[in-house]
Amino acid sequence: MNKLVNDVKALQKGTVKKKVDKRIAEFKALGKKASSELYKELCFCTLTANFDAEKSIRIQKKICDNFLKLSEKDLEKELRKQGYRYPNRAAYMLESRKHSGNLKKTIQSFKEENGLREWLVKNIKGLGFKEASHFMRNVGFGNVAIIDFHIVDLLVKEGLVERPKTMTKKRYLEIEAVLKKLAAKLKLSLAELDLYLWFLETGKILK
Repeated sequence: MNKLVNDVKALQKGTVKKKVDKRIAEFKALGKKASSELYKELCFCTLTANFDAEKSIRIQKKICDNFLKLSEKDLEKELRKQGYRYPNRAAYMLESRKHSGNLKKTIQSFKEENGLREWLVKNIKGLGFKEASHFMRNVGFGNVAIIDFHIVDLLVKEGLVERPKTMTKKRYLEIEAVLKKLAAKLKLSLAELDLYLWFLETGKILK
């Protein structure tokens, strides 16, 4: 763990810290916006499951407000047009659209983050723990971990975890606990830590 701590501390001394701080501020700002904006971010996180994050960002920008307007058939057609691998996820987005008017109120009704994450996984089709955590981070929550293959690869390489055969809820929470210890050593939130670790593994800071 000490090597990762030192690697992140090195990044904090350079320009990466400014980029991380800017992104975190953007996440917090998005969390204050209307339910419709939060819903579009929910659609983005639905897109990212087993799919490239940068391509998902591009598709989200292309479709934008049409996530709120298109029929299932037309949204599926548009996703296919944009080169999305799983266009049938349009059905998930149409199902979750029923929450688009009160999503902000629903989020605010939860006093602790794990309760909200459990609700998202249970009530939003297409979201597992990773995608639910991703959505929460992107709308301003700081203490849930986005455990994708980049993060797993990095932790395995550093000998901090064993590679899971399948990512069960139990295994997810165990790996999240390791990341919490790392974040505590660095005095960072899990949201900040994720951006630093993603940069270490990919050289990029996305969302």
